[in-house]
Amino acid sequence: MKYLLVLLIFPFISASECGSKKNKVVNETVTDSIPVCIRKMINERKKETPPDPAEQVDEYLYNGKTVFLFTAPCCDQWNVLYDDSCKIICAPTGGITGRGDGKCKDFSETAIHVKVIWKNSKK
Repeated sequence: MKYLLVLLIFPFISASECGSKKNKVVNETVTDSIPVCIRKMINERKKETPPDPAEQVDEYLYNGKTVFLFTAPCCDQWNVLYDDSCKIICAPTGGITGRGDGKCKDFSETAIHVKVIWKNSKK
């Protein structure tokens, strides 16, 4: 009889754990959706003194792929676009002209902004 009771209770105990594993949330975004290499790059930037103006990482859909735009912390620097393997695609904006490196001129017209991944605002 004791074994029968244990067998009946066990599924309820194990089922109560179902769904209790929550994804970690950082700045109101689920970290599991951020590639590990992008997360490492963000963590390196978090160590730096907050820049003026603020630095930011945004997720976009571009040419059917998820990409990440890293906004440069200051003047005349390119804002670099990375794929989900942290390979540089291009610099769609920034630089001396503000037009980037010219390798993805259609970015501002075709890319779809998904969300802000991280923002390092000045203190």
